Amino acid sequence: NVGESALPGARFQLEAARDSDSGSNSVHHYKLSHNDNFRLEVKDRGEDGKIPILILQKPLDREVIRNINLQLIAVDGGKPAKSGTMAITINVLDINDNFPVFTKEVYSVMLSENAPIGTTVIQVNATDLDEGPNGEIVYSFGKSVNSKVRKLFDINNITGEITVKGLLDYEDKDSYEIDIQASDKGSIPTITDKSVTIKIVDVNDNAQDSRPGTTVALISVFDLDSGLNGKVSCSLDDDHSTYSLVSTSPFDRETTFQYDITIVAKDAGQPSLSSVKTITVLISDVNDNSPGFAFSPYAFYVIENNVPGKLLFSVSASDKDSNENAVVSYHIWRENTEENKYTSFININSENGEIYALKSFDFETVKTFQFQVIATDSGSPSLSSNVTVNVFILGHLVTKVRAYDADIGYNGWLLFSLQEVSDHSPFSLDRYTGQIRTLRSFTETDEAQHKLLILVKDNGNVSLSATATVIVKVVEPKEAFAASDVKHAVKDEEENDVTFYLIITLGSVSVLFVISIIVLIVMQCSKSTDYSSKYLQDTNYDGTLCHSIQYRSGDKRYMLVGPRMSIGSTIAPGSNRNTLVIPDRRRRDSGEVRK
Repeated sequence: NVGESALPGARFQLEAARDSDSGSNSVHHYKLSHNDNFRLEVKDRGEDGKIPILILQKPLDREVIRNINLQLIAVDGGKPAKSGTMAITINVLDINDNFPVFTKEVYSVMLSENAPIGTTVIQVNATDLDEGPNGEIVYSFGKSVNSKVRKLFDINNITGEITVKGLLDYEDKDSYEIDIQASDKGSIPTITDKSVTIKIVDVNDNAQDSRPGTTVALISVFDLDSGLNGKVSCSLDDDHSTYSLVSTSPFDRETTFQYDITIVAKDAGQPSLSSVKTITVLISDVNDNSPGFAFSPYAFYVIENNVPGKLLFSVSASDKDSNENAVVSYHIWRENTEENKYTSFININSENGEIYALKSFDFETVKTFQFQVIATDSGSPSLSSNVTVNVFILGHLVTKVRAYDADIGYNGWLLFSLQEVSDHSPFSLDRYTGQIRTLRSFTETDEAQHKLLILVKDNGNVSLSATATVIVKVVEPKEAFAASDVKHAVKDEEENDVTFYLIITLGSVSVLFVISIIVLIVMQCSKSTDYSSKYLQDTNYDGTLCHSIQYRSGDKRYMLVGPRMSIGSTIAPGSNRNTLVIPDRRRRDSGEVRK
């Protein structure tokens, strides 16, 4: 029996195996079946033999797994070797580490003011993942509930049922917000609070049947004239026209929320007189639209070993109605089924839909799960809708492969894939980011070295690709640190060598570049002298740039501009400062020169 509060490093000595043989034929070593929580350590006590010891390496959680079944195998040193097996059952003992959780985020109910005493108003329900007394729930009113409310309502501390205890009156108070507490029976109880809103519905219980002859109003009329002219008589004039404006089709506030209606009153006289009046009709909202989620379903990816209490992701829903009918609240549908067991690990902010993790996720324990989020508006009666949220737990990031493509657009969009991979490979590769992650924990049967062949290809019409090989070595943590230190030392050495060779290379290239420039300048000067003596013999130059010839070099077209020269004239050597000279042995009849 191991309590779930046991800390990593806790040691549990096991019964040692006995072998009637002696020497090398006695017990040689032990092997423990694969598991995620315990590892085996063997202590050699000489003549007393080898003692197997279980060491806890990962915290236990009874709400995730209640029992762990292991096998301890003792192997002797004979040839052939013989072995014996012992079954080990570890019972994880519960501690009070879970709070009661209400099955609803919001409790709201409508209640008539003439409800008789004993009427059930609403029943709250909470669950606790612990077992025994740690998981038994007791309900009560919160300490802030005043005595007046306690006289009107009562709560069953076992069932959570709230009933009417006194007489209710809408004219006295039209709503009540009552704090409810759910606590377990642990030695140190954990308590969760929840508010219940009770809205009182008015009933026509006040008399309004006035008798005939009841005075409605007193009217005083006087006339400043005297005699018969000052006598006044009053009567009700029924000679008037009354009109009723009625609708001809149903209204939809979400389509049209306001109508401006113009009414014309016209008499039958000659000439006819008329009057115009505009009436604005505002359409009041009724709660006829359910909240709608932005996406359905949602898919979120969470990296394992996340920080409890940290925001994971959020969902969002909107309502086309207005005012209170459009105020949306969120809660998670919590159903006591095997598929929904992970909903106790998460919580949602009822106001903004932000979802938080109450515990860390372990990729080796759970890789994916889903749950339902319900969005409810505040109308009366309220409307709701739900959406499925799929959560995928990502494993440990091993490394990231990077590739580059000089092309742009689709030609430069790269996709990665694993080649020659088996169904039991412990690695996965993200096709877009090149991230290599673990799919499961490693076992003793896994190879110590894994060779991953990565293929990267672009999205061109004729797809181009390249491959790279990634070698992953699985070692014990101490060996990993030692290998890391050696790797850093070798890397530093390699970097120093690379720096030395880089300096030598840069120096050599610089020297060759300077030599090439000098040779080029010497050759250019030599060519200029030859051209001047061969082609520039005319000294009759008037200084104007009017002569031109065209030539092409590759796809480019050039024009050469030079001084005007008379036929038969020559240019004195050294006077070609305004002329680009091209040997005429390549000139064609068309006036083009090709290089």
